[in-house]
Amino acid sequence: MDSPILELRKLGDAPVEDGDLGQLGKPALDRAGKFDNPADRDEFIAGRLALLRFAASLLEVDSARLVPDYRCPRCGPGQDHGRPGFMLDAGSAPLALSASRASGWVLLAAVVHPADGLRLGVDLESVDGVGFPGFDDVALSGNEKRFLSSVSEEEQSLQRARLWARKEAWLKMSGEGLRHNPAELDVLNIKGLHDITPTKVPDGLVAALALG
Repeated sequence: MDSPILELRKLGDAPVEDGDLGQLGKPALDRAGKFDNPADRDEFIAGRLALLRFAASLLEVDSARLVPDYRCPRCGPGQDHGRPGFMLDAGSAPLALSASRASGWVLLAAVVHPADGLRLGVDLESVDGVGFPGFDDVALSGNEKRFLSSVSEEEQSLQRARLWARKEAWLKMSGEGLRHNPAELDVLNIKGLHDITPTKVPDGLVAALALG
């Protein structure tokens, strides 16, 4: 099985140069222009640039040669959302990619020269972001709720966030997204779905990887 390359970057660490925005493509720039909060817009742009630079470094090419090619299983190619990808010299760049942002960080994942049909998804979540009232009822399966009740109250917030990160990673990988009811997806024991080692993410965050 292809081994994914993971990289965690702090958003804002890399400066945005004058010519960088033009490399993001019109769909991404149009989406960036719709953010009401400038901080959210800047974080979105920084995340997209981080993925572009990550892809260029893996392929050992100038980032100017890469053209964003986001494809949504429902909406088709040329989107501002969906599964990320790039065109390289008029052909598809040989990468399977995924990315996720949370709390000022972006988690990047790639497989270089992936096998045909290989897909991956990653998700990065804040532990504090999934504890609102009613979350368990709309997001967790009955089996997952029973699992949460079996761990200590102090551990529940962490485990709840891990379950949600697994769901998001899996649904990114499958391409279904939240069109699939997350409460109907049990992620306690799915082959190809893993928590990312806590030592690889900052305190207060959890992450998961799906590969299939």
